[in-house]
Amino acid sequence: MQAKIIHEVHLTYSINHIFKPRRLLYYIQATETDITNMYLGIIPEIFNQYIDAFGTYDCPGIFRIRTDEINMRVIGMEFRMNDSRVIYPANLEHMELSPSFMMGIDITSDISLDCEKVESIIQEFKPRESAQNNWPYIFKEDIPKVVEVFTLENKNRIYVSAKATEKSYSFIPETPQENTHEELYKKAYLDPITGYFNWNHIKPYLEGFGLKGIQDFAFVHFDVKDFKTINEIYSHHIANNLLRRITKKITEQDWIYQGARCDNDNFALMIKDMPDEEIREKLTVFFDSLSTLPEDPTYNIYFRCGVVPMRNSLLLSDRVPDGAKLVQKMGNKLNSTEIIFYTDKIHDEILWGKKIKTYLNTAIANDEFLVYLQPKYDINTEQVIGAEALVRWNYQKKGLLPPIKFIPFLEREGSIGKVDDIVLHKVCQYLKRWKDEEIPLHPISVNLSRKQLEKQNLIEHLTNIVDTYQVPHQLIDFELTESATINNQIYMMSILSQLKEKGFRISIDDFGTGYSSLSMLTEMPLDTLKIDKSFVDGIDTDTDTTKECTIVKCIISMAKELNFHCLAEGAETQKQIDKLRHFGCETIQGYYYSKPLPVEEYELKLKEK
Repeated sequence: MQAKIIHEVHLTYSINHIFKPRRLLYYIQATETDITNMYLGIIPEIFNQYIDAFGTYDCPGIFRIRTDEINMRVIGMEFRMNDSRVIYPANLEHMELSPSFMMGIDITSDISLDCEKVESIIQEFKPRESAQNNWPYIFKEDIPKVVEVFTLENKNRIYVSAKATEKSYSFIPETPQENTHEELYKKAYLDPITGYFNWNHIKPYLEGFGLKGIQDFAFVHFDVKDFKTINEIYSHHIANNLLRRITKKITEQDWIYQGARCDNDNFALMIKDMPDEEIREKLTVFFDSLSTLPEDPTYNIYFRCGVVPMRNSLLLSDRVPDGAKLVQKMGNKLNSTEIIFYTDKIHDEILWGKKIKTYLNTAIANDEFLVYLQPKYDINTEQVIGAEALVRWNYQKKGLLPPIKFIPFLEREGSIGKVDDIVLHKVCQYLKRWKDEEIPLHPISVNLSRKQLEKQNLIEHLTNIVDTYQVPHQLIDFELTESATINNQIYMMSILSQLKEKGFRISIDDFGTGYSSLSMLTEMPLDTLKIDKSFVDGIDTDTDTTKECTIVKCIISMAKELNFHCLAEGAETQKQIDKLRHFGCETIQGYYYSKPLPVEEYELKLKEK
């Protein structure tokens, strides 16, 4: 029996703490039917126009309010107070909610919620035992004054009001005179190069809510692109002058609450919360004013900037700097300043990435990774001549997790090599069994990830796995993406050559989507070029004169001249098959012939043959 497909899977529990300032709750009195519908994700239409509006603290939710005067359950939204830029609902009741710490619980969306279930979850969870509890002075209230429940697309989120028993921030002296020793103050709170505040000074403002009246803020973290070049080409003196110019410019902005030079060319800012486009506009003007070196006006300076808006600052709480740094690192364009905003989607992906990273070894022990095989067909005989091994994750034995839900995260974390090894072991097991049972054998391609290529003793490692099952080397086709061949080309050529000498087959996947040079292609010991599906999609036309047709014909012609086998991925229509056959392509892998199959179904195809 095939496992069902899980389209969205997130954490069963994820606990974090936030602080919500004084705010307004606009609400409607809710019937039991209204509450039930909210738990099903059906939001009253009256709130639709305010979802993601500026000045809101979260999406519409169910609020349980318990005070000496009030005990009610309503549906509502929270808004910032006293802000002329915020559009408040004119036709809804509202009340003021006091500032409070909140304990947040994120729950996977496949757990159905109702009022009774929410109360049970609140009573059961023990936040002090959570590894994510970075605020040991926050405790759950025996009877929470406020409970907030939000049914989001991929998860459910519960906030419970909490109590604080200790002061949450350090003393922040404003001038050396408030300190007993001027030198100690300078060393503790000032950057020696710029004379401006350092991270020690801004950090307590992130931890101590309401200091200097800062309630709502967006957090910014940025650096100078290619700062090392300025140091090396123009001198440390000029580089330090740039750092001083940046801090001076920071002090001139009335929209910046607090700033700091963190280290090297990294800076942090707490700024007034504004609509995203207004934040982007102010930061753009700010960076443009610093875009050249006074010592050499022809040299352009670019910045890489991560922004955590107010709503996400609340969500991340004490991990706000990590969120800003994360999106800052996504800036990789040359010759441009990039301003990247942290989003709820990125937040969910971070939590999910951490979850699967910690669960991976358990999943391996539970044999949750499955191999599906997508047949490859000879385009002329239309017979199976091989297959590609594709990994699927039967996550917690509950259903199949789509590859996009785990492969990019494991690649990012550097754990994908463990999964590559599992796939190779399983493929070799199948080939050995088929060999013993005298079932026809064809090569199977397995992925070799970029991280796997960096492994020491890789050739010996792969060879030992295959030889353990006494599988002929020519039945294993190691498949690399084109982008994986770009870095350290000399090392790459050595790896591929050694694999080839061992008798393994080599394929390049997604050809045409990367940036490998043609000269490098002529030196690679390849067996097969795989034309990427994006090109195959473009030939589903009545004419042969489209750009995609021209590219596909050129790739096939080049492959033949270089004595490479040519395979087209993703063919789904008769038109595509006819054109590929006409262009001279030899092998097809795509849904026109077969989707990826469980091993048992692929084996039946071999037996039929």
